[in-house]
Amino acid sequence: MNSKDKLKPMLFSNLKNYSVKQFGSDVVAGIIVAIIALPLSIALALASGVGPEEGLYTAIVAGFIISFLGGSRVQIAGPTAAFATIVAGIVATKGMEGLALATIFAGILLILMGVFRLGTLIKFIPYTITTGFTAGIAVTILVGQIKDFLGLTYPAGTVTVETMEKVSAIVSNIGTINFSALLVGVICLAIQIVWPKVSKKIPGSLVAVLVGILMVKVIGLNVNTIGDLYEIKGALPTLRVPTFDFATIRSVAGDGFTIAILAAIESLLSCVVADSMINSHHRSNMELIAQGAGNIGSALFGGIPATGAIARTAANIKNGGRTPVAGMVHSLCLVLVLVVLMPYAALIPMPTIAAILFMVAYNMCQWRTFVHLCKTAPKSDIFVLVITFVLTIVFDLVVAIEIGMVLACLLFMKRMSEESGIRGWKYYDPDDDPDGPELKEIPKHVRVYEISGPMFFGDADLIAQIGFKDFTRALVIRMRGVPAIDATAMHSFEQLYEKCKENGVQLVFSHVNEQPMETMEKDGFVELVGRENFQPHIDDALKRAAEI
Repeated sequence: MNSKDKLKPMLFSNLKNYSVKQFGSDVVAGIIVAIIALPLSIALALASGVGPEEGLYTAIVAGFIISFLGGSRVQIAGPTAAFATIVAGIVATKGMEGLALATIFAGILLILMGVFRLGTLIKFIPYTITTGFTAGIAVTILVGQIKDFLGLTYPAGTVTVETMEKVSAIVSNIGTINFSALLVGVICLAIQIVWPKVSKKIPGSLVAVLVGILMVKVIGLNVNTIGDLYEIKGALPTLRVPTFDFATIRSVAGDGFTIAILAAIESLLSCVVADSMINSHHRSNMELIAQGAGNIGSALFGGIPATGAIARTAANIKNGGRTPVAGMVHSLCLVLVLVVLMPYAALIPMPTIAAILFMVAYNMCQWRTFVHLCKTAPKSDIFVLVITFVLTIVFDLVVAIEIGMVLACLLFMKRMSEESGIRGWKYYDPDDDPDGPELKEIPKHVRVYEISGPMFFGDADLIAQIGFKDFTRALVIRMRGVPAIDATAMHSFEQLYEKCKENGVQLVFSHVNEQPMETMEKDGFVELVGRENFQPHIDDALKRAAEI
């Protein structure tokens, strides 16, 4: 079996030749990644409409399970920006109970995808769709944080679940801007932009958090903090089994499916990026099983959906992490942070959280890739890209992926049908044509058609265009350029056979490839036409037709 298809956690393979030196590198990498994950986990939890500790629960429980069972050597998992808007929508409409059920449902789907080895199917989701919805999610995160960045206050009862509702509320209440909040937000944003030039070891987001706390506490600015809006709990996560009933499971099934697909795409994409950085190969199906188990664990212990995080995975690699031990150390470090430092999270100003999420949105938006695709891609791909991007912002990710995939498939089929064609051979007088000696000799009663490209329901009607004269007695169909046919094309061939039979014309096939031949045999078409009328080469087919 290919090592990529093995259902064996990478940890067990890595421990065979594990050394003390590598353990030291993994511990250091795990601690650094935990420092990076701390402000991000809190910020992403707040963006998802849940409390700050839920973000840490996710990074601890899902992060540990996914590293322990995962198919990647270096993957770091936890809450990610991709889920923020989906989770916020589920929490607003179905509550934490609904979110837990949707996440468990997604976890079961991911495990089944891994068990049935569907890891490779993710490649069938077009790049234009992943780029479109990623950029769309970035915009929705940005819009969702403007309120806190500007310190706006909304009247009681203002509904801000959908992105367009948030835009409307921002425009209506822009007069309530709090300049102290704006000052804190701008300084924290500037720190994150400039800090990487000062130090790459300490994350800019952590420095921004510390500066934000100092500005509010020392200067005494009137700015909302996490503690003003949320109750902070520093307790360890406890088991919370949601109530299972058929009606609720039906209502969250769509959300669960979206979480599963997005988790699969995000985590396997992160694995591919990590592979290129360490010259390794991940086990995609094992990674899907780990993602499923991690998400079920996260939901049962009060967390939110998790997936592989590209930025944290890259930070792990750059700091020497080379085995799943680093990811497990990162989770254990966050347990200490939760117990010891969590009460101090109440001091973090909301504009600081908004500034951190602005940077997350900028880093994930891939605007350069988006612009490059708009300049260079075929028009149909640009259409899918823009539609997916707009639908993600205006409606939601579910609608965007569904319509994006349908459009991509339809446009692909249109492109394929344009590549397919049927042409009849022309008849030349050997005395008039300069290439005469190279032309095939065809008796007058024989007519030849050559089919090229796949024959499927999008272009099966081309077969109906095949015609013949009153004196035609044999019709040769050359199929060397047909890699595949489907049931609709098969039905069109059957109709052609009936038409030929009525007019006393014999069908002869030349060079039928493997898949079309299997389909014709299964259909009984080969026996109907006569096996002797299926020839391996055009010369053999013409010889057979001449005999008729």
